[in-house]
Amino acid sequence: MQLKIVNHSNNALPAYETENSAGMDLRAYLPEGPVTLEPMQRALVPTGLYMEIPVGYEGQVRPRSGLAIKSGVTVLNSPGTIDADYRGQVCVILINLSDQPFVIHSGDRIAQLIIARCEQMEPVQVETLSVTERGEGGFGHTGKR
Repeated sequence: MQLKIVNHSNNALPAYETENSAGMDLRAYLPEGPVTLEPMQRALVPTGLYMEIPVGYEGQVRPRSGLAIKSGVTVLNSPGTIDADYRGQVCVILINLSDQPFVIHSGDRIAQLIIARCEQMEPVQVETLSVTERGEGGFGHTGKR
């Protein structure tokens, strides 16, 4: 299956870095020059990419683990969703959760893109739901260990 991409940046197309990578790296496209994210600041970072994702799939924009652990920078709305009918530029909302300024340069790997199958369902209002062993057990209901 192919992912159609119009590339307005001077970066290479997203690619899988290893044979079994789940995600393709997305790179910043900053023709006006580097952007500095101050601590707790967020920014919408363009990639210069426009995609045609096949119907029945979505693009998931996720953080890069190395960027998060080394610099405290992550994707704010993680995972971000690129719908199959979206044709605008792919941008990434980054936030600097560290206590140090972080500089983003054009070409920097800022996020990863995963293409995943997704289904649409018809919401149906009902009076009751089926009973399960878990029931209404929510956050932390299984204990600490």
